[in-house]
Amino acid sequence: MNASGSKSLSQRLKIGVSACFFHADATRPIFTGKTLHYVEESMAHWVMSQGDLAVMVPSPTGRTRRSDVDFMHFAQWLDALVLMGGSDVWPGSYGETPLQERWSGDRVRDEYDQALVRAFVEAGKPVLGVCRGLQLINVAYGGSLYQDIPTQRPDALVHRDAQAYDNNLHPLAIEAGSRLSQVLGGRTEALVNSVHHQGIKDLAPGFEVEAHCPHDRIVEAIRWRGPSYLAAVQWHPEFHRPEQGTLDDAPILADFLAHAAKARAAS
Repeated sequence: MNASGSKSLSQRLKIGVSACFFHADATRPIFTGKTLHYVEESMAHWVMSQGDLAVMVPSPTGRTRRSDVDFMHFAQWLDALVLMGGSDVWPGSYGETPLQERWSGDRVRDEYDQALVRAFVEAGKPVLGVCRGLQLINVAYGGSLYQDIPTQRPDALVHRDAQAYDNNLHPLAIEAGSRLSQVLGGRTEALVNSVHHQGIKDLAPGFEVEAHCPHDRIVEAIRWRGPSYLAAVQWHPEFHRPEQGTLDDAPILADFLAHAAKARAAS
């Protein structure tokens, strides 16, 4: 820390944030026919909330590629990765066909996200998934998803309300004794937002469930039992606000960043 209490530049971790995609669209009035990569503002601000740096990772592949840069270059340079939310996961990623055309997802982004996860895990760098990030990690390691919770689990709670969006909240049951519970000071209950219509159906081998929705047991948090930090939550920590009474996710971020610092020291 410097005299003002802020971190010095050398102390600030570099946290990769996966990109969302706007694919080329000939009808778009600006950037006509061009592919756009972007990061949602509140995610970048949440990642930076403890003084570290958020760095969007653009896809190094694609039709306009001009260099030999690849995913491993980013994994070696950055200290950790946050896999953020966004579009549906393509059902073909877990061996299914779309039940409806509107649930076809984004195959291109799936391939990008899976390549990112593989590179960071291979480099021994921590990965934290958020919403789609949880679903993608589960699929990448051999799990499957409900393509649409209301259709395939009509008994389930409403996990996505288009009007309420991140004001749609539900209770969270946290597994006692889990790493997530330990990070949260032993808590076994919380309140979280819910903005997803897909969710984990079959859990990937090698993972454990750390939290679920008590109304329907839809999975809300998972963690890999492998050698490095690979965990994910179904809710959006970057959208939580204290006045809602929702979970304070700062300890989750702090634990993730501590693993990032440890990985940096070991490299």
